[in-house]
Amino acid sequence: MGDGEAAGVELYRDNHPACFWRFLVDPPPSPELWEAAARRAVAELPPAARGGDLGRLLWATLGEGQFGPEHWRLSQPRRLYYLLKPLLGRGLRMRLRRLHAARARRRFPLDWPIEDRYRRFLWEVAGGVMTQLEAMELPFLFFWPNGAGFALVLTHDVEDEVGQRFVGRVADLEERLGFRSSFNFVAERYRLDRGLIDDLRRRGFEVGVHGLRHDGHEYDSRAVFESVAGRLNLALAELDASGHRAPMTHRHPVWMQALEVEYDTSFFDSDPFEPVPGGTMSLWPFRIGRFVELPYTLPQDSTLVDLLGERTPRLWLEKVGYLGRHHGMALLNSHPDYLRHARYWSVYEAFLQEMRARDGCWRALPREVARWWRRRTEGEPAAALPGGREARLCRRAGGEVEIVPPAGDGPPRSFSGDAGAGSVPPR
Repeated sequence: MGDGEAAGVELYRDNHPACFWRFLVDPPPSPELWEAAARRAVAELPPAARGGDLGRLLWATLGEGQFGPEHWRLSQPRRLYYLLKPLLGRGLRMRLRRLHAARARRRFPLDWPIEDRYRRFLWEVAGGVMTQLEAMELPFLFFWPNGAGFALVLTHDVEDEVGQRFVGRVADLEERLGFRSSFNFVAERYRLDRGLIDDLRRRGFEVGVHGLRHDGHEYDSRAVFESVAGRLNLALAELDASGHRAPMTHRHPVWMQALEVEYDTSFFDSDPFEPVPGGTMSLWPFRIGRFVELPYTLPQDSTLVDLLGERTPRLWLEKVGYLGRHHGMALLNSHPDYLRHARYWSVYEAFLQEMRARDGCWRALPREVARWWRRRTEGEPAAALPGGREARLCRRAGGEVEIVPPAGDGPPRSFSGDAGAGSVPPR
């Protein structure tokens, strides 16, 4: 194992399946038992992610190690594109993206829009543990507070000043329909509207940082990133922001340990269309070293509307249905810069109308999800975790593993980051 791989493996050790499942049994299953179950379940993963012990498996999947050591480097054509991007109109940029999209999807090694193999791996690992314990049923700490069936997280990247001017319209729509979201602002690209930001917070929305300039250069090299990390941390502190998303999802998990954040949203479960395509394969939050990662699990709005030509939220809703069946996290990233156009707005509004009618959903701000997941997976006793509920994992006669959720007492209220009635308190 090389030094780079060793550093990557270490970042993902806190995502052991024992922390994911949180079986409520005494004594807990031994590490050797988990390792043996993982070895038997590894066939569920892509071939490039199957080697090594559990630590390396987590790095290969959640850490995208299966894509090789050069995964985080932009290709030369993409570097040229970002060099020329400021000179290209949006129409030309979208035509170039569409030309690239079909080829990118054909060559993509993961499934999309639904990549189910890491989920199947986790279920098989749990089933293997149950088999070795000769248990047909085991209790575990459920994934979401108060028995909510899945989590819905709405986020927005505000790329330019024209998008900032439209933020209020987006917030008005969401507030009218009973939602709250986070808005990630670019720290140095345009003058931040402090009055708008204060108003968003007063109304229960969240504010994050979306890089410094949105020019495609923050991740050119480690030296470049380290030179801007201090300014990013200053911007996070000035905005009192808990979270970050890298511009254009350029990302590097090791370098990003320099960020002083509770959570990040720069990664995704599966996406062939991003500048650095790939995916963590995860439907749930997970730890990357010092912060919690909230991967986006629904296609971005530009992918849905411009690349795929969709005029309804059909693909979003189908993916939400899948995530709901497996109690995952539906996290959407959309852009006020684009939502100001009618075709984007109509799709987003229709999506919110549909989600408004869905029961059993935890409508949460990203910082609330990050704080909940950190506490849930760090071994806090179930009885001490506000909103913690016991569910059951059942092994059927044919070997299939099924979740029997707790009897929910209604989704928690999630429109405030403060500890209070119905919200998840910070650690």
